[in-house]
Amino acid sequence: MKELDFIKIIKNTLDDSSYIGDDCAYLKDLGIFVTHDTLVEDVHFSLYSISPYVLGRKSVSVNLSDLAAALSKPDYITVSLSLPKRINSSFISELYRGINDVCNEFDVKVIGGDITGSDKVVISVCAIGKKKSKYLSSRSYAKKDDYVLVTGDFAASAAGFYSLQNFLYADKVLIDSHLNPQPRIKEANNLIDVINSNIAVMDTSDGLVDALYKIASESKHNISIDINKVPIKEKTIEFFKRNNLDYKNFVKWGGEDFELVVCVPPKTYSKLDKGMFTLIGRVQNKDNNPCVIINDNLKTEKITETLFVNNSYDHFGVEI
Repeated sequence: MKELDFIKIIKNTLDDSSYIGDDCAYLKDLGIFVTHDTLVEDVHFSLYSISPYVLGRKSVSVNLSDLAAALSKPDYITVSLSLPKRINSSFISELYRGINDVCNEFDVKVIGGDITGSDKVVISVCAIGKKKSKYLSSRSYAKKDDYVLVTGDFAASAAGFYSLQNFLYADKVLIDSHLNPQPRIKEANNLIDVINSNIAVMDTSDGLVDALYKIASESKHNISIDINKVPIKEKTIEFFKRNNLDYKNFVKWGGEDFELVVCVPPKTYSKLDKGMFTLIGRVQNKDNNPCVIINDNLKTEKITETLFVNNSYDHFGVEI
């Protein structure tokens, strides 16, 4: 079974699964958003390639990225740790120094958590943010003729991860993209300042196509993009070419960019800071079997449900 199969079982088992769908749950009666992410040693990180300080930063940043996609103001986090006996006091001190620094950058407070024993290091963070806009974001809010925008650049994190996994040289900026992602809080604030309706937003923690397909699927619209308009660092292209790899494949399917995919009306796009957002495509007609259409010069690739399931990131690695 894959992650999506587990989610379907969970939704079908719960009496009320209405909060399950987006990466953040919006609790209307409290006016807050809640999200939760877990990093597991030898699944999401290796202690041979990441320092405790940077690991602390990343464990918070991945949650703040979800709050950014929810157009929320991050306020509080709780941190739960599962630790093996080999972990010493220096590791904990450096881990929390990283947590503290990224929290200070975004005015976030650590308000509690839990500590247990385990065979591996597991860091589980719950983040809480306030509703900042009268409008909401959700994967289901994409509308016909919306522009499809992205923040930042793509595949740098995938290049950094590939280099660490295969002991290959990569520029420091690529390694940092993977180990120390930057949540797009400023970009979310720019959206909040100009939107006048609910919009579709999702982060790209599991890849660009993953976010595009989930938005298309939830909103029941097709999405068409030009892969050559997706921003990518020259050093990222150089890395993949040097190692005889198709960089466009990593742009599409490489995860952990933690950028935002945004669908907004053209009038809203005209008011946004163009230094923060890049236009890569458009939302098309409603479709009961929505897909993502990727244009690459004269070639066109259609990402249907089957192709998406076969290529998207599997958190469980192998079929069960």
